[in-house]
Amino acid sequence: MPINQPSNQIKLTNVSIVRLKKGGKRFEIACYKNKVQEWRNGVETNLDDVLQVANVFINVSKGEVAKANDLQKVFGTTKIDTIVSEILKKGEVQVGEKEREHDLTSLRKEIATLVAEKCVDPATQTPYPVGMIEKAMTEAGFSVKQGKTAKSQVSECIKLIQTESKLPIQRARMRIRVTVPAADAQRLRDNIIQIGEKVEHEETNEQDWEVTMLIEPNAFRNINELLQKECKNRGRIETLTFAATATT
Repeated sequence: MPINQPSNQIKLTNVSIVRLKKGGKRFEIACYKNKVQEWRNGVETNLDDVLQVANVFINVSKGEVAKANDLQKVFGTTKIDTIVSEILKKGEVQVGEKEREHDLTSLRKEIATLVAEKCVDPATQTPYPVGMIEKAMTEAGFSVKQGKTAKSQVSECIKLIQTESKLPIQRARMRIRVTVPAADAQRLRDNIIQIGEKVEHEETNEQDWEVTMLIEPNAFRNINELLQKECKNRGRIETLTFAATATT
């Protein structure tokens, strides 16, 4: 791409700005929204489809284009493709206030939805509406972290709601079925049941002992490890319902 040096300023709207500070100077490029991440993920490879304007700026919002001698001094070249590629790779995406607020609102909603899927009212064992979870998040003073995924913030959110809000809440239990050879049942039964929370069904025949029960999600690994250690490949654990509610 040749360098364009317009005499007047370039005004851009609805743009994603990627900024890189290097050699004591600031350089920016004007990109189409969502295209930066696609380029970084390798989905988009054509720079013409990423850039709104094939130029390097010192300030996109003011339309101030970087000087050729500054580009040569800092990047060692004036080739726009090379410079843009470095800025795309190493630069920071600048997010406007309205866009940041929208992203935080969407992320907060996503976290609340995940919490609602994973938790229930302890008294009724039924899920809460997402709106009630959002109110509890506010009451608990939960702050969304923009740089982290919604999934990674769910556990922290649940703990905060449990300790800092008035909403009674607990994780929904997993309903599982554990099967072990009858020969191992007498030795392992008590250990397996102790890990669980509520036994719903239990039966023994000539070949196997089988139990269906509710457990906390983090207990799944404990049972699985116990089976691998004590039964080798003779025992198995199956998830029947991930977010189970207790039956009376």
